[in-house]
Amino acid sequence: MAEPVDVLDFWLGEVGPDGWYAAGDALDGECRARFADLWQAALGGGLEHWAEGCAGTLAYLILTDQLSRNMHRDTALAFATDALALSAARRALAEGWDMDAPEPDRQFFYLPFEHSENAADQALAVQVMTERMASNPESALHARAHQQVIARFGRFPTRNAALGRETTPEEANYLAEGGYGAVVRALQESNAPDA
Repeated sequence: MAEPVDVLDFWLGEVGPDGWYAAGDALDGECRARFADLWQAALGGGLEHWAEGCAGTLAYLILTDQLSRNMHRDTALAFATDALALSAARRALAEGWDMDAPEPDRQFFYLPFEHSENAADQALAVQVMTERMASNPESALHARAHQQVIARFGRFPTRNAALGRETTPEEANYLAEGGYGAVVRALQESNAPDA
């Protein structure tokens, strides 16, 4: 079975920043082929010992919060380990382990809060992305976009189909008008300097 270093080498090295948010069948398949058994072990509670210190926790968070979304895209399983990731992220912040990771890797300590459908977690995501990812203002912008979606709907409408939730008419309009991407563009435009 893979070790934390295997997850870190793959996600931080092989995939890297250019691939982290570039969804695609090839990457999703690679994630499944290499880490599906490991993710299943995490889901069953068998990898909690990883969440000790900076490197082990970072690998655990990447597996439970990032690779899960690639491996199980458009299904409920994509979110099945979110609670595990949130718990590990809370401990990491309390222990200060996040600050031992360089930017941009550090963001993976904060994304579980940004992915949460809880308003308090969203507020924390905005705070830490703003204060602890200062060299990358785009991180804070995306945190604010997620926060706006949760403030408006109390959930992420893009998950409704995967989770078997009924989409409200307001959510359907939001999705038809560009969804999350439209929220990000509106924030970018509101932050743009006047010409």
